[in-house]
Amino acid sequence: MPTVKDIIVKKPSEEEVSKCKSWPIWECEPSVFDWSYTQTETCLLLEGRVTVSDGTDSVSFGPGDLVVFPTGLDCTWQVTEAVKKHYNFS
Repeated sequence: MPTVKDIIVKKPSEEEVSKCKSWPIWECEPSVFDWSYTQTETCLLLEGRVTVSDGTDSVSFGPGDLVVFPTGLDCTWQVTEAVKKHYNFS
């Protein structure tokens, strides 16, 4: 079972940013919710701050970060600043 340690957070290349711009946008106000990944999600944060926890560890990310969530991850999202992101499931 994947953990938050398996989440990839990085600064994207220009090519990656260009690709992400064609993806849909998701927005969320500050909140806390549980989420289970049935597919791999890749997202590019445009705005906001998020901390994702699996009950043991946590990872935080914000504007400009490219984040990859593994299939099978069960986690809790804590949105501390309203989020706007491009996303893609694969």
